[in-house]
Amino acid sequence: MRYGGNATCPRSPGATGRGANRQCAGPALCFGPPWEPNLAMQPELQHFADPSDAVAPADAASITSDETSDTDLILADAFEWLATAEPASIHAVVTDPPYGLVEYQPDQLDKRKNGSGGVWRIPPSFDGAQRNPVPRFTVLTPAEEAGLQQFFSRLAPLLMRVLVPGAHVFIATNPLLSHHVYGPMLATGFEKRGEIVRIVKTLRGGDRPKGAHEEFPDVSVMPRSGWEPWGLFRKPVEGRVQDNLRRWGVGGLRRISDEQPFWDIITCPPASKAERAIAPHPSLKPQRLMRQITRAALPLGVGTILDPFMGSGSTIAAAQANGLHAVGIEASSEYHEMARRAVPLLAQWKDD
Repeated sequence: MRYGGNATCPRSPGATGRGANRQCAGPALCFGPPWEPNLAMQPELQHFADPSDAVAPADAASITSDETSDTDLILADAFEWLATAEPASIHAVVTDPPYGLVEYQPDQLDKRKNGSGGVWRIPPSFDGAQRNPVPRFTVLTPAEEAGLQQFFSRLAPLLMRVLVPGAHVFIATNPLLSHHVYGPMLATGFEKRGEIVRIVKTLRGGDRPKGAHEEFPDVSVMPRSGWEPWGLFRKPVEGRVQDNLRRWGVGGLRRISDEQPFWDIITCPPASKAERAIAPHPSLKPQRLMRQITRAALPLGVGTILDPFMGSGSTIAAAQANGLHAVGIEASSEYHEMARRAVPLLAQWKDD
């Protein structure tokens, strides 16, 4: 695993210079070497040791990543990185962007930490267990929703630029805000290839009218959400899918087995307590889910997966567990540091 900032592209088919010594995955299917950090710009860059002895979350601070694991964690602004990365250098995007653009602002995180709410809904305890706060996007103002639309209108062309033809984008969203994501993606030229529906029990929705619970005990203001949509998009292929697969290595989704295709419904509970102990990020996605998605994203098992909003690194860890190359971008130094500790541990996590 490599860490750094001011990064250039990770791998680039047909690259010259440093990328000329390409590693070939098969006839007419070649990918350049892993991205190497700019040591002049990042002199304090560290390489970490094999994490094979890591067994407990408490040891996370002393555990370091296998430097041959073929993953890169970059501290950078996603938009700036995408604007300077080499075109046609990424083979899939799997990401859970910051929705509302307000929930991870310092004042909102302080409210979450202090239990005073803000955009974060502090749910009641249940069976003696205190549930984690969740964002309540019904409080977004029209201006904030417009900002969200602008966010994805800016993101979509940058993703289109760095992706190879036929590359898929898996983007986590929720039923209230998905239209703000899908519109800009389609307007940019991405093809909508469906949605991945994650069946999951949530605490979103289902509440009685605020301040009038007793007056209207039989009323819910909206349904309790039991699913999480992941928008699935594809950059148009060059020619036929088979031609695109031969040239770029992507264009389809990896099957589960000879008998089973990749399905668009995945039943998966929230991240376990053990995972959250390793990576206490507010929006941590479970490895059980992310390993299925990252595996499907690279149909031939070669190429580079990008998560431009890495958080604590669940996408990167899942790719590493599947033996895939991945690049994670994170603007927060706190979460970047969390990912440095968490990725090798999450990659070793076993679903009991």
